[in-house]
Amino acid sequence: MNKTKLNELTTWLTQQDISLAYLTNPESIAYFTGFESEPHERILALFVPANGEPFLFTPALDVKEAEHSGFLYDVVGYLDSESPFKKIKHEILARYGTPKQMALEKGALTLDRFEQLTALFDTTAFEFDLTPQIQAMQLVKTAAEIEKLQVAGSWADVAFEIGFQAVREGISEQEIVAEIEYQLKKQGISHMSFDTLVLAGDNAANPHGTPGARKIAPNELVLFDLGVIANGYCSDATRTVSFKKPTALQAKIHAIVLEAQLTAQKAVRPGIKASQLDQIARDVIESYGYGEYFNHRLGHGIGASVHEYPSLVAGNDLVIEEGMCFSLEPGIYIPNEVGVRIEDCVYVTKDGCHSFTKTSKELLQLD
Repeated sequence: MNKTKLNELTTWLTQQDISLAYLTNPESIAYFTGFESEPHERILALFVPANGEPFLFTPALDVKEAEHSGFLYDVVGYLDSESPFKKIKHEILARYGTPKQMALEKGALTLDRFEQLTALFDTTAFEFDLTPQIQAMQLVKTAAEIEKLQVAGSWADVAFEIGFQAVREGISEQEIVAEIEYQLKKQGISHMSFDTLVLAGDNAANPHGTPGARKIAPNELVLFDLGVIANGYCSDATRTVSFKKPTALQAKIHAIVLEAQLTAQKAVRPGIKASQLDQIARDVIESYGYGEYFNHRLGHGIGASVHEYPSLVAGNDLVIEEGMCFSLEPGIYIPNEVGVRIEDCVYVTKDGCHSFTKTSKELLQLD
């Protein structure tokens, strides 16, 4: 449980004259409580009052696990046969009385659930959005958080090695994904940060392609985009390698993307803007005439969630600070021909940055 951050949230609620915070995003709940769960269609919630103790609201089948997660306060469960919102109302009134203001994670709450909630508290105001405050709290990582991210990054390096060793002629993208995740599970990694991507040849020209039955053939590039969850924190990294000798175009595109990635990484320092980093990488790719094929942002924040604030994109003039953690992942994707992305997640130091992953970014030729 992150008691420091819970106290920080409580202080913010008091300053804003908000009676109660209602958190519904499982990633936010894990960040504050240490309890990781995907409730699917059931309701998982964390209630944090300005005055009083918080409580965690879970499906009954998750109560024991939540109680053993390190959360130090009450865990309230509900049965599938019960009305969760009626039970939520009972608990709130019994613990805190009718809240004057209730702050919500508006991006994580469905309209149906919002309507059920507001119908039960018809005198409560719901105009406050918690999301920007939570983003601000997560923005600069502590030394302990950075250490956890480093561990997750080292496991991404292990995953790359497993994947590279699995590449051979005739093996499918799906089979390589299966080998990576199987071997990691044998070593104690239960969850990936996201669905592992192994994309070969023209399939890699789709930035978010889906690994399938396509088989690896000689003289084509293979893109690996992967990450793991370790101790509640994520990694995310991408490498593009060549099976057998690359073509001249493949080698050229890889070299351009690598130059863009390294140039942006070298530019990271406190005081630079997020938008400037995006433009630095984009300028490199545009200088070679491939700007139209870099069709996504340079990067995103990372921490307890694989995609956090900030977004490194044009128009975001957020000033980078020491302790921020984010990805740097330029790419060139020429439809039906070739796709290359190279990515590291980094943490900002007082005069630069360090990467969480160490696997070489040079064009590795697998024979």
